Amino acid sequence: MLRIFVSPEAVNDGMVTITGEDVHHMKQVLRMKEGEEFRVSDGENDFYCILREFCEDSILGQVCYQEKGETELPVRIHLFQGLPKGDKMELILQKAVELGAYEIIPVSMKRCVVKLDAKKAVAKQKRWQEIAKSAAKQSKRIIIPEVSSVMSFKDALAYAKDYDLKLLPYENEKGMEETRRLVKSAKDCKDLAIFIGPEGGFDDSEVELARSEGWKTISLGKRILRTETAGLAMLSMLVYELDD
Repeated sequence: MLRIFVSPEAVNDGMVTITGEDVHHMKQVLRMKEGEEFRVSDGENDFYCILREFCEDSILGQVCYQEKGETELPVRIHLFQGLPKGDKMELILQKAVELGAYEIIPVSMKRCVVKLDAKKAVAKQKRWQEIAKSAAKQSKRIIIPEVSSVMSFKDALAYAKDYDLKLLPYENEKGMEETRRLVKSAKDCKDLAIFIGPEGGFDDSEVELARSEGWKTISLGKRILRTETAGLAMLSMLVYELDD
């Protein structure tokens, strides 16, 4: 069933008003007809609706019933991702959204091969946000996770300054005991950050700076994981611990 994201103000008195690009998609692409069903999320609730009327630049739907959204994790997970090569970021974004990440922050780091100028960074962010939106629809999320603008490493550390728990998987850490302990403690958090390095990994100076800012370096096991695997492995561990 088609899922559409709207602002809370769009749902009023048992009706929902659809505007923007979704109007074209429903009219011209899906060629929906009056009486067809669709689903709306407003960031907190799910609404099951029936299409009632096509207007000039909007669509009106009648709310049949609503449910409290239950697909979001109880902890907001912020994924800081060192910029990878090629289209790996698109895969990371898609899967991170499916696994419940609340926000994805691309980070430019010392060992990043990819260097984006301001114009390319804006274009990339726009595309990445569309990928996040598509993945949110597919995985029945109640919100669309935000993909932030590309940050420097220092700006990323400052951005996460007040988060409850900050985890940095690091290949030089050994043993999983501390990883297990910290993952179990995640349920007591409101905001949790994960920092994943690029293909070349973290520079030693970056690790030391992160530690001084309260980041906990942890192991993800005895094997070296690719950048597109590490964040998803970390998210999977947290989902196991946090989901009912």
